[in-house]
Amino acid sequence: MTFRRFAAVLAIAAVAGLVALQPAKAEPRQYQVDPEHFAIVFMVHHLGLADTVGMFREASGSFTYDAEAQTLSDVEITVQTDSVFTNHEARDNHLRGTDFLNVQEYPTMTFTADEAEVTGENSGKIHGELTLLGETHPLTLDVTYEGGRTYPFGDGHYAIGISARGTVQRSEYGMTYAVDNGLVGDEIELIIEFEGIRQPKEE
Repeated sequence: MTFRRFAAVLAIAAVAGLVALQPAKAEPRQYQVDPEHFAIVFMVHHLGLADTVGMFREASGSFTYDAEAQTLSDVEITVQTDSVFTNHEARDNHLRGTDFLNVQEYPTMTFTADEAEVTGENSGKIHGELTLLGETHPLTLDVTYEGGRTYPFGDGHYAIGISARGTVQRSEYGMTYAVDNGLVGDEIELIIEFEGIRQPKEE
């Protein structure tokens, strides 16, 4: 073997070795919202005095997370509207009625999104659509990635934590009760916290 050919073989081997040492790119993975670790909280101003705070206690959803790009996609969240809870039975029943959520006719509201942008090391925005009371309008959520880890107990699944914040103008969806007289605020602040369970790769 000539020196030139020997040098070429060494160069090829070196390149192959460097390629082998490069970490494999993480593939985007699908996650399911953990029903035991989620909270969808809302706040709305009341009588110009203070915020009334409530939550929805039943929801489900899934999304795709790309760890390398740090982006969410294929987001689908469905909320059971009759699960609204504000720690006051009469108010909760009013919220379920036609003045607000009209749960008999619209038992769910949904958020879907497939567009995301990175704004910081662990933060970003997802641009999607909220469907409520039969109306669909754009909704952008500010999202923070809280980290990921393998559970130290149970089935040892891998999970990530997500925080999201957003604002909904309820009158856009036809929910205009007590807006004009200022008794109940038009803007609703959303606070969303949940863990997502990584799903097995599809064969």
